[in-house]
Amino acid sequence: MKWKRIVVKVGTSTVCHKNGAPDLRRLEKLCRTLTDLKNMGLEIILVTSGAIGVGTNKMHLSQRPESIAKRQAAAAIGQCELMRVYDRFFMDYGCLSGQILLTKGITEDTKGRENVIATLGALLEMEAIPIVNENDSVATEEIVYGDNDTLSAVVAQFANADVLILLSDIDGLYDKDPSIDPSAKLISVVKNPEDVIHMASDSNTKLGTGGMVTKISAAKIARTQGIPTVLANGKDPGILYDIILEDEIPGTLFEV
Repeated sequence: MKWKRIVVKVGTSTVCHKNGAPDLRRLEKLCRTLTDLKNMGLEIILVTSGAIGVGTNKMHLSQRPESIAKRQAAAAIGQCELMRVYDRFFMDYGCLSGQILLTKGITEDTKGRENVIATLGALLEMEAIPIVNENDSVATEEIVYGDNDTLSAVVAQFANADVLILLSDIDGLYDKDPSIDPSAKLISVVKNPEDVIHMASDSNTKLGTGGMVTKISAAKIARTQGIPTVLANGKDPGILYDIILEDEIPGTLFEV
């Protein structure tokens, strides 16, 4: 296999329905696929979004709270539910998993960074799947990444990963906005993320944050450590088999 240690990032739109409730069918297949890949001898780290989305749903709100305190409350409520779902599905397939909640304050501190690297290594050594998320319940503007695309690239660096895979609600990077222009074409390979940053746009949905800008930025961060990035559609988590086991990647590969 071309890659051994793999960081997979899933966005809110992948793990949640539009109302914020967990997409159980998709999450079940994600956990089954990741466990199967681990059973093949691969080392898997999962970076997940969705805590605020799930919490927003449980709080019976129509969109992400505007105040910091309520967003933190939604994250605290949603993280419990999200981990309950992950833990159950992974356990159903006999896979250990462990939660790691991070903030920029932790990862940019020398000792904190060393502790994160040690914990990731210990979990992988125990053949567990680390599940990483930003600690939105305590993060403030000064110590927040704000999107898990960037966080996943940092985690890939810490873990010395072989590849970073970003699963989103789009098939990859297009030369134009496919939601506006039907003639838009998928770009299969990007030599340097700097060359395509002008094609990107931000996104801020009712439940999630991020967009193509953050994904290209994540690819730039990963590239500095020689880590390629793949952007693909996460509507069917089984696409991970194609990305990891097949020669032709369904999506966009950011080369190093």
